Amino acid sequence: MAIGMATTKVTVTLDDQQLEAIRKLVASGKAQNVSSFVRHAVGVSLMDVAGWGRLLARALEQSGGPLTKKERAWADSVLETGPRRRRRRKVA
Repeated sequence: MAIGMATTKVTVTLDDQQLEAIRKLVASGKAQNVSSFVRHAVGVSLMDVAGWGRLLARALEQSGGPLTKKERAWADSVLETGPRRRRRRKVA
């Protein structure tokens, strides 16, 4: 982290297995701490999203422009994107 870089503390929910794996990396010295691991993972993810966005933009330019509503609906259905409904947990 750069000196003077603004940070904000937030609460993040992880699967138990994910947290256990991160803690093992910290214990083995492969990660400094849980916060730095998550901060790095978020940074990598943001760069990945930006990269895919640029790749998609170039592909669209070369193939005729933005998707039509019909094409987007088809892609969303194939990729299972779009608004997701929350699952209600069954109470026993």
